[in-house]
Amino acid sequence: MSAAQPYYIGLMSGTSLDALDAALVDFSDQTPRLVATSTTDWPASLKHQLLSLCSPGENEIARMGAADHLLGKLSAQACQNLLEQAGVTANQVAAIGSHGQTIRHQPAGSTPYTVQIGDPNLIAQSTGITTIADFRRRDMAAGGQGAPLAPAFHAAVFHSNTKNRALVNIGGMSNLTLLAADSTQSITGFDTGPGNVLIDCWCQQHLGKSFDNAGKWARSGTVIPQLLQQLLSDSYFSNPPPKSTGRERFNQAWLNQQLKESQLSISTKDVAATLTELTAQSICHDLQQYFPDCEELLVCGGGAHNTYLLERIANSAPAGVVIDSTEKLGIAPDWVEAVAFAWFAKQTLEREPSNLPAVTGASTQCVLGGIYYA
Repeated sequence: MSAAQPYYIGLMSGTSLDALDAALVDFSDQTPRLVATSTTDWPASLKHQLLSLCSPGENEIARMGAADHLLGKLSAQACQNLLEQAGVTANQVAAIGSHGQTIRHQPAGSTPYTVQIGDPNLIAQSTGITTIADFRRRDMAAGGQGAPLAPAFHAAVFHSNTKNRALVNIGGMSNLTLLAADSTQSITGFDTGPGNVLIDCWCQQHLGKSFDNAGKWARSGTVIPQLLQQLLSDSYFSNPPPKSTGRERFNQAWLNQQLKESQLSISTKDVAATLTELTAQSICHDLQQYFPDCEELLVCGGGAHNTYLLERIANSAPAGVVIDSTEKLGIAPDWVEAVAFAWFAKQTLEREPSNLPAVTGASTQCVLGGIYYA
């Protein structure tokens, strides 16, 4: 990286599909410095297209191609808006790291695959900035699940030599990163299951709202133990890591089937409370099973704003665990993942590996991503 290019941009669009986040980051110090941020709301039609592509349907290739183009253009515009806001020019940015939108993630079986769209050719061409994308498939080529990737960034930035620390990112899905203070222990991480995705689906269906603000609706309800056990009986929760998941497994259809099989008559607010408890208990069960010596749990992602969910996590967490936000260590919880993909871009340009085989199950460390030069 030349002196004229001190910055990187990270673009993140997660399974929650709440917005497209762009972060301008300076990595010249030990802790990444967030220079500027920008959030771009989804055009309603594009969000609908992306959601529809998360499950099989008609004319998928044509619909994916159209969405790939539209998201590429939107991503480029988000970067341009970010630079204008920050007063930074394109030639000051070394690279853009674009996660893209995951529309299908199938890491198991004889032909594992994962698909993220948002054409990086369009991003590079429109911005004049080298763009790095398609981070997951190289890990899968090495026998890994291609997810979660963020633990490598978490280890680089949040590890403590004196404290057993875990991070939980609560986006559409929830994923844990376990950072033992003892550096001889492997860094591990995995998806625990649904984070906000089922809660958000239920809110949209019954309240016409995209999320349960601070968990107020769920707080008004009562957790139904029989339904909770029905939900937790899904085999994903008992599978050992490495493991990863997405909307192709945990979605509205899955929830409807679970409700049907429970044969219970439950109020909508009680379902909301139970879905929130599902997220909390699946996180805490895995924390207890795989990191019982955890001393501190740092929360990031949209779920960090759900105060009721955080209370439920505190209720079920291993004894003595202090729960806090990544803000404590200098990165606001809403921006950890966007900063992570700026870091991934930096790693790729420097030809440094950025996957963790202990996390994804890959046979080796790899330099991730394809480079689309400006």
